Amino acid sequence: MSDRDADHGLEFLLAFDGSIHHLEEGYWIKFEIRRIDATKQRPHGLSYSFTLHAPDGTRLLGFDNAHRVTSTGSRFKPPPEVSDHWHRTEDDPGRPYAFKDADRLLQDFFREVRRILADRGIPETVVKVEEKRKP
Repeated sequence: MSDRDADHGLEFLLAFDGSIHHLEEGYWIKFEIRRIDATKQRPHGLSYSFTLHAPDGTRLLGFDNAHRVTSTGSRFKPPPEVSDHWHRTEDDPGRPYAFKDADRLLQDFFREVRRILADRGIPETVVKVEEKRKP
């Protein structure tokens, strides 16, 4: 059994692919995740993008591995080899994210979703789930 298969939260995480969770007052969460061949940039073998959006479509938060981001701290520090990162705010260009496993990724994402919604006085209630799975 590979390390990837040993992650019990992985199948749960993969089931979110293509889902859009509509929240109260027009906010929404979009999930895209799929298995890929492991690479240096994506050693866990996953391509993912989890985003929280305002009613007007503005991305308020994002966790993804679509591209590498610069390291925080010294400008002379080389960028991380892996692409995992997150955008804490709508203006954040991205900061490295230390991917541990699927379960931790979901926990970290939803912790930040709750933070942003609470700051805006928006309930966490999902009012509709839209499934848009790709064939």
